[in-house]
Amino acid sequence: MSATDSAETPGAPRAARSRVSLKALGLLVCVALLVYVADQLSKAWVVANLDERTVNPVLGELLQFVFVRNPGAAFSLASGSTWIFSIAASLVTLFIILFAHRIRSIGWAVLFGMLLGGTLGNLTDRLFREPGFGVGHVIDFIQVWGFPAIFNIADIFIVSSMGLFIILTLKGIGMDGTRQTTEPKSDGSVGTAINDEAR
Repeated sequence: MSATDSAETPGAPRAARSRVSLKALGLLVCVALLVYVADQLSKAWVVANLDERTVNPVLGELLQFVFVRNPGAAFSLASGSTWIFSIAASLVTLFIILFAHRIRSIGWAVLFGMLLGGTLGNLTDRLFREPGFGVGHVIDFIQVWGFPAIFNIADIFIVSSMGLFIILTLKGIGMDGTRQTTEPKSDGSVGTAINDEAR
């Protein structure tokens, strides 16, 4: 191997990892924006067109729109603690922003994009809607038959991100795009192998 080859080889993996990182970061931002815009536009439509507490059938009793103002967490949990959830949502947002550059996995990028978009959607309500800054009520309007709470699009993506977290964890896929697998060694014992691929 020449000195030139030796010098270039270590740089190739770093360049590849850099490209994957930019791709994952771009995907995270796009997913977050789509979720956020969808959430805010749907809430604006609800406020402009629906009366509070009025049942509006969409698919009969299976799916209905019921406009409510929620002072609690997702799915109307812990009403009366709005300021706590405002702080928690701000911390989640800060965490995602600070650690976004470490994400090289497509799956994790989608996960954090859904979580960021959903968190920002509800945080916007808490910061800028009545009754005041930091204690604003979140707009909820989706009611599904058999489900005990009314929720919104942000809630859907927040919960979906938790489901994706479980899937990625069970599959052994890390935020850096590596996947933990077990493969037999040459001596017959079982070892651990890492596949450096964004997933």
